[in-house]
Amino acid sequence: MNFTLSRRKALLAMLASTLSAGSVRAADAFPSRPVRLLVNYPPGGGTDIMARVLAEAMRDDLGQAVVVENRPGAGGAVGAAEVARSAADGHTVLVTAAGFVIGPSVLRSPGYDPAKDFVGVAQIAIVPLLVVVPPTSRFKTFQDVLAAGRRGESLSFASFGNATPSHLIGEAINHHAKISMLHVPYKGGMQALPDIVAGSVDLGLLDAVSMTPLVQQGRLRALAVTGPRRLPALPGLPTLVELGIPFDAVGWHGAFAPAGTPTAAVARLNAAFVKALARPDIHKRIVEGGSVPIEPPLTPAQWTAQARREVGQWAEAARMAGVEPA
Repeated sequence: MNFTLSRRKALLAMLASTLSAGSVRAADAFPSRPVRLLVNYPPGGGTDIMARVLAEAMRDDLGQAVVVENRPGAGGAVGAAEVARSAADGHTVLVTAAGFVIGPSVLRSPGYDPAKDFVGVAQIAIVPLLVVVPPTSRFKTFQDVLAAGRRGESLSFASFGNATPSHLIGEAINHHAKISMLHVPYKGGMQALPDIVAGSVDLGLLDAVSMTPLVQQGRLRALAVTGPRRLPALPGLPTLVELGIPFDAVGWHGAFAPAGTPTAAVARLNAAFVKALARPDIHKRIVEGGSVPIEPPLTPAQWTAQARREVGQWAEAARMAGVEPA
């Protein structure tokens, strides 16, 4: 009897050891197939550009193909909801912008909850927005825009979609400057560009990553930048705060995985993002492209906590701006 009991205990211990070893091997094997970076905005915008730069750098580190796919729509809600429904195994990662944490405040049915359905993987960069006009615009400075608005002239601003930072910041300008610019949403910044250049809209509030090169090439004129500090790439450009608009919220690029993704997989992905972002060529590209690197990098837990705090912060910004859920 005792022999049988001892034998059973030994077999159970062997089984537990085998399962444990299998779990370790499974974690060590991640990723076991291509990793999909799903961008919930159209190709050509700042988020898409950053995802493609990082995907190329991450392939060798992860030992698997890293494929970028675009799922635009509803200010990013379509792609975010798709990732929320994906298998929580680390092989599908959402690469997104700050509109991700804004969506639930301004959309009646976003299809996802950023706090409950996701875990943070890595913050990629801080991404200010630029106030841009065509080089032929009558507006030479941001003060010119405010003066025209205060004279009661009809003005419009392009954003890269409803429920996005560019939309809310434009409404914040209206609120603080006491003007009434008409909001004209587009499905991404690059879709807005032709109308901005043609003068169909008076100005655009678009991400610095995709717009800074166009400003440097003289294809656009920048009037101001969002956020608490000036851009290293455009040091002569004043911030909205400097120009009398007391709103310094700023956008970002970040990566998230579905809730329930194994901690080991999240840590492995975070390490791959951090390693890629530390490469001198990518660091230089982030700075020269109009973004601000994350130094020091955040852990997955830190990034998760920050994103969840921002859900409430942007909800308050939407309320102050008078944006009703659509």
